[in-house]
Amino acid sequence: MATLHHPFHEGEQAVQRLMGMQERMAEIGPRVIRDHLPEQHQRFFAQLPMLLAGMADAQGRPWASVLVGAPGFVQAPDAQQLRIGALPLPGDPMAGSLQAGAEIGLLGIEPATRRRNRANGVVGAVQPDGFTVDITQSVGNCPQYIQRRVPVAPAEGAVPAGQPPQALDALDAAAQALVAQADTLFIATRAPATAERSAGGADVSHRGGPAGFVKVEDERTLLLPDYSGNQMFMTLGNLLVDDRAGLLFIDFDSGDLLTLTGRAELLWDGPDVAALDRAQRALRFRLQAGWRLPGALPMRWRRVDGA
Repeated sequence: MATLHHPFHEGEQAVQRLMGMQERMAEIGPRVIRDHLPEQHQRFFAQLPMLLAGMADAQGRPWASVLVGAPGFVQAPDAQQLRIGALPLPGDPMAGSLQAGAEIGLLGIEPATRRRNRANGVVGAVQPDGFTVDITQSVGNCPQYIQRRVPVAPAEGAVPAGQPPQALDALDAAAQALVAQADTLFIATRAPATAERSAGGADVSHRGGPAGFVKVEDERTLLLPDYSGNQMFMTLGNLLVDDRAGLLFIDFDSGDLLTLTGRAELLWDGPDVAALDRAQRALRFRLQAGWRLPGALPMRWRRVDGA
């Protein structure tokens, strides 16, 4: 077990260089990005009722997903593996990609404390009640832009009667309304992993801001601000080498999920960036396919105001 001496692939390094941070990240990266789960991260994942995941489908399109269970449904038998006692929710595109050897990005997030940790790796065994992940990369993330929420009692029913998953090729009024009120999203990206380096693979990351921070430009186009962060530029670096991305929006009150996949254009400056409050860059996401999963999240979250 060790830190990773070459944790950043060429896309991440290119963005770091563009932002004047490559020398600094070359120093910091090997200290904080590991090939295993520190003991603190092992305990953290085991206390969560929700886990975010990012995977690519057979066409190479990334999707962001959410896995849920009673605290303890995620366990770390050792520093190199996570055992996840859950499978994708009904209708989730991740279900078709979950197989041994598939790349997967994981994000543990605890909205009440604003803690989050990433753990990326490769799917090991897939069983009827869950699967394992062999860890290749682990890193902690700062609490910035996480809206505090606390879980409330699980919903009595999962998907409401007569509300099956709905395929989308455009954002209808309901989908646009969900995006327009969102203060949180999760973005899945990927980059090729090679034998010469430990970086690469699938990834999923959190994005947050004030309600309405994502702008709906039209029925197939969203504009996402990119705020100052940890300067590693993992998501932007992935998009620089593969512009495909998956977005997941969660209605924490109703349990509705909106999962989208498409392509993301990086906007480094210009009037579109300037029009977004506090944004340093932006992503223009163009939808290719999506699913609405009404009431699919079998738990609800209450926002903690003033956080």
